[in-house]
Amino acid sequence: MDSKQEILQKLKETDGYLSGQELCDGLGVSRTAVWKAVSRLKEEGYRIEAATRRGYRLVRESAADIFNQKELEEAFHTSFAGRPLIWKKETGSTNEDAFRLSDRGWQEGTLVVTSCQRAGRGRRGRTWISPEGVNVYMSILLKPRIPAATAPMVTLVMALAVYEAALELPAAPEGSCRFGIKWPNDIVASRQGGPWKKVCGILTEMRMEEMEIKDIVIGTGLNVNQKEFPQEIAQTASSFALETGREISRAAFTASVWKHFEEEYGKFLKAGSLSPLKDLYEEGLVNRGRFVKVLDPQKPFGGTAKGITDTGDLIVAPEEGGEDRIVSSGEVSVRGVNGYV
Repeated sequence: MDSKQEILQKLKETDGYLSGQELCDGLGVSRTAVWKAVSRLKEEGYRIEAATRRGYRLVRESAADIFNQKELEEAFHTSFAGRPLIWKKETGSTNEDAFRLSDRGWQEGTLVVTSCQRAGRGRRGRTWISPEGVNVYMSILLKPRIPAATAPMVTLVMALAVYEAALELPAAPEGSCRFGIKWPNDIVASRQGGPWKKVCGILTEMRMEEMEIKDIVIGTGLNVNQKEFPQEIAQTASSFALETGREISRAAFTASVWKHFEEEYGKFLKAGSLSPLKDLYEEGLVNRGRFVKVLDPQKPFGGTAKGITDTGDLIVAPEEGGEDRIVSSGEVSVRGVNGYV
C-alpha cells in the first residue's frame, strides 16, 4: 500500500482531524509527501479539509460516491465474482476487455469495471450511451462447464442479481419507488406510480471452441447517478438515483450486485436450470399478468404474459385463445402496448 492509500485509510479510521505530524511519524514520510498525497486524493474526488494546527479531515459524506479500485475492493466480500477486479477510469468496451483477458488465461470471476465506455454495445447491435463519472459499466468472465443450450440462462441470473441489489437501495422519504424485471433482462423502475423506465441493460456474449463453451462474458450497464438523458430516450430511460430520489454509492451498489450474482449463479449451476430462481424472478417480472406484443419476425402476436419456464422462456397466453406459446428471448422482442413495458 502506497502512502496515498495509507493516508486515506487513516483518515477513514479517524472521526476528527489528523495532524500532518502524526501522519509523517506514522508513515515515516515528509510533510511534503503528505501534502502531495492529500492533493492526489482530492484530485480523485475525496473532499479533505485542512485546518491550521489541526491537520486533515475526510468529509465523509463527500466520499459517498467515490468510484475507484480502492473503494471497490473495500466494498467487495465475494468468493469468486470480482476476483480479480480490474478498474479502469475509461475504456472502449468492458466486454471486449474481458474477452482479451480470457485469451491471456485470466480466471473465471475476473471482473472489469469502469465509469466510462467509449464503445459500449447493447442488444441487437445498439449503441449503449455511456456518460462519464455517474454510472457503472462492468463485465464478468465466466467459464462454466455447462451445455451451450443452457448458457442464455445466465443473462436472467444476472438480471435477478441486479433486481435483488436494487431492492436493497434506500429510497428518499418522499419517494415511492418500485423495481422490476422486463423480460428477459432489463431492470426497470417506477417512481410514485409513474411509468416503468429502464435503469439497467445486460449483454451476454459467448464463444465456442470445439463444440464446447470457451467463455461467456456478461456485460452490465447500470444507470446509477445520471440526472439527464438524451431527448430520444428520456421517456423510457432513467437512473437509480432519479427513481429513488437520492445519490447512490456506486462502489457499494456494484458490490451488492455481485454478492447476489454469486449466490444465484451457484444455485443455477447446481440445478442446471433456473428452477430454484424461478419464483423470485417472477416476483419481479413486470410483464407477468400484462398484455404484451411479441414481435416475432415470422408472425407477431399479442397475449398475456404468465411467467417463465425453468429455462427462462416467456410463457404467453395468446389473445385469440388456444395453447400457451413459449417465447425464446433469442428470437423475438417483447413490448407492452403503452410505454416501455
